[in-house]
Amino acid sequence: MDAHANLTEQLESLVGEGTVLEEEPLRDHTTFCIGGPAEWLVLPRSEAGLCAVAACCRASGVPLHVLGLGSNVLASDEGVRGVVLKLADNLSTITVGSDGRVAAQAGASNAAIAAAACDAGLTGYEFASGIPGTIGGAAVMNAGAYDGQLSDVAEWVRCLAPDGHVMRLDAEEADWGYRHSRMMEEGHLVLEVGLRLAPGDSAAIQQRMDELQQRREEKQPLELPSAGSTFKRPEGHFAGKLIQDAGMQGHRVGGAQVSTKHAGFVVNCGDATAADVRRVIADVQAKVRERSGVALEPEVRLWGF
Repeated sequence: MDAHANLTEQLESLVGEGTVLEEEPLRDHTTFCIGGPAEWLVLPRSEAGLCAVAACCRASGVPLHVLGLGSNVLASDEGVRGVVLKLADNLSTITVGSDGRVAAQAGASNAAIAAAACDAGLTGYEFASGIPGTIGGAAVMNAGAYDGQLSDVAEWVRCLAPDGHVMRLDAEEADWGYRHSRMMEEGHLVLEVGLRLAPGDSAAIQQRMDELQQRREEKQPLELPSAGSTFKRPEGHFAGKLIQDAGMQGHRVGGAQVSTKHAGFVVNCGDATAADVRRVIADVQAKVRERSGVALEPEVRLWGF
């Protein structure tokens, strides 16, 4: 048995038959609808299985990538070598306590958590209701929108450290900043996040979420595949405005384009390759730097380049 088949067998023994997909196209697992195959895509059914897969990769020297709903990833056309561990519906339990505390597994979507909080009459997570990802990803990058961010309401995060032990970090230890966290810096895999929300009126909470969704639909190109905001916000500037001023709104390479609706988004017009998107990003960075002297940093994570 060759090394690839041997590892496939090991992974299946850890997480069960049917949960290890070989050469699985990442375009089917990212909101960009772009990406070549993952050597292995693994869908663990339990936290124990997840930890066992991580340990197997560590022992075998196989690269490990963590994917939620794929809303902030551009995977290369050639694909990604190693294991892509997908945490979505398979690890998505949400527990709402009577004291305003919410615990959510890493695969729980922000939308589902916001809905559960609304049902329980808890306010504070409305800002995240339209962020198209999981709370695991939100914790790693301190996701935010509409004057709110995860660190505003997070109490703790439970992680799998790179050396294999499970640890709980209080909010202060998570070192959250703008699109930054200790988990990102040190390579911790988020398992679960604890939130502290405030009592509120469910009808008012739902109204606020509806208002935010309407604003998104009016201003963002939600009708086309993308990875959300392509660039981080430079200090003292707005990426979209810089891109407009550089004359790059509408710039297109192949099937990838700077959105004509919101210049902060690069969208897939239907047949974009990862190379197309990467070229658009590079073109925008070059023009903005030439025009304003500002270096735009991608917010989207680039895999396999």
